Order: sequence, then structure tokens, then C-alpha cells
Amino acid sequence: MKKAIIQERSSQSTGTARPPVGVEVTALSKNFGTQRVLKEISLSVKPGEIFTIMGPSGSGKSVLLRQIAGLDQPTSGNVRIQGLDPADPDTRDRFALALVFQAGALFNSLSVYDNLALYLLEHRLCPKKDIRDRVLRALKILSLENAAQKFPSELSGGMKKRVAIARALVMEPQLLLYDEPTSELDPIMGATITEIIATLKHEFNVTSIVVSHDRDLALTISDRVALMMKGQLRALCTPDELRKVEDPAVKDFLNPTIDLKKPRYQQLEAS
Repeated sequence: MKKAIIQERSSQSTGTARPPVGVEVTALSKNFGTQRVLKEISLSVKPGEIFTIMGPSGSGKSVLLRQIAGLDQPTSGNVRIQGLDPADPDTRDRFALALVFQAGALFNSLSVYDNLALYLLEHRLCPKKDIRDRVLRALKILSLENAAQKFPSELSGGMKKRVAIARALVMEPQLLLYDEPTSELDPIMGATITEIIATLKHEFNVTSIVVSHDRDLALTISDRVALMMKGQLRALCTPDELRKVEDPAVKDFLNPTIDLKKPRYQQLEAS
């Protein structure tokens, strides 16, 4: 069956759109030893939407993303992509899923072109000509044509982020997962990456799940936002609805005040 699925995927011509997929998370909990990182998370992501997961550091955002990607097994509850377990190899073969890692995870010994082509070549997912077409198309979309023969050490932080996204695009994904895509970038480049994510939704007709601290990204391009705190969902709504939430913790996260008379770090130490 796996061979048939791979043949089905590899027969898709370059640029041929496949339908975006939906994701269901049901009563999902994840423990690491005695530490409970995710607590009964339930949410659904609609096919084709940009769904952003926000929250303070340590709230469980990236752990949830890893569950959706099928990289970790939940302690209880489940994740389903179009009704199938993302950790099942057949699911990953049937649906094109791509993950953009926070640090890029580029191979320093390979050129940009070879970084993009590697997975397709190693797994023989399509003919070499199609691989070249896919790589060149992704480079063009992200304005990276002149960087094709450069190595990651020669790239700026923003270019590395774009290369990581381009590498995901050569998979022609139906589900695209981003882990902190604007972290460590200046405001201008952060805005550029935000624009890219929004554009790719329409260019590739892809479902996008974004983990981010970036309020501008979340409130500008998201169809819906999930706000997590201490491993639980605190809010799940549209950006306009999130701006109007009266929960003090949500309001403080979105618009924190700086009080030099009562600094936060002293309150954290006291608690």
C-alpha cells in the first residue's frame, strides 16, 4: 500500500494543487515524567486556514506542534489529519506535510539548491527534472534565485528563514507547520516572513499552522488564533474577537505594560 501511495504522490506534476487538509486535536495531554505540559487540548483547524498558536514561553506551543506533526506520541487523547494518525507512516505518505523549524535546520555542508532537493532525491518522490522544476520554482517564489549555490554560512538570518520555507515548499505541502518563523529577526524581516506565509496560503492552497510570539503576525494574517497558557487553551477565536477578550491574563499578554515600580521579575520571584 505504501508503494502505491508514494507512486500516487510522485505522479503529481509540479505546481499541481492538492486539497488542503484539516486537523482535529481531541483531549490531548502530554507528560514528560511528572510534568504535565499539555492539558486536555481540543481544537480543530479547518482546511486552508492560517491557524496561529500563541502563548508565553513554556506554555506548550511547540510541544503541541510536534504532536500535530507526529513527532511525539501523546500521553492521552489524539491528533488526526483528515481522520488519520500523523505518527503513522502511511499518513505521512498520503498527505504532504512539511515543518519549518525555528532554527531552519539547514545542512551547512550543502548549497541552498541541494538543501531543497535533498529530501526529494533521497526518497525518489519524483523524476530529477521535476525535482529541479520544484526547487527552481520555490527559489523564485521566495526571491532566492541568486542564493542557489550559496551555503547556509553565507546567508543572513532572514535568508535562512526563507530557505527553510522554500525547502518545505518543494514538498508541495497540504499542511505546512511553522515553529516561530519570525524569531530572531528584525521587525522588517519579520513582516516580510509574515507576508510570505499569507501569500503561500493562496499560492499553494495550503493549511498553515503557525507557532509564534509575534502579535503582529497572529493578529494580521490569522484566520483564528489559539492562545495557550500553562498547557491549557485560554482563548480560541478570530483576531478581532481576541482583541476584545476581557480575560486579564489575555489582555496582559497581548498588551503588556512596563512598570518600573513593580517589575515583573520580582513578582515572579515572589510567586
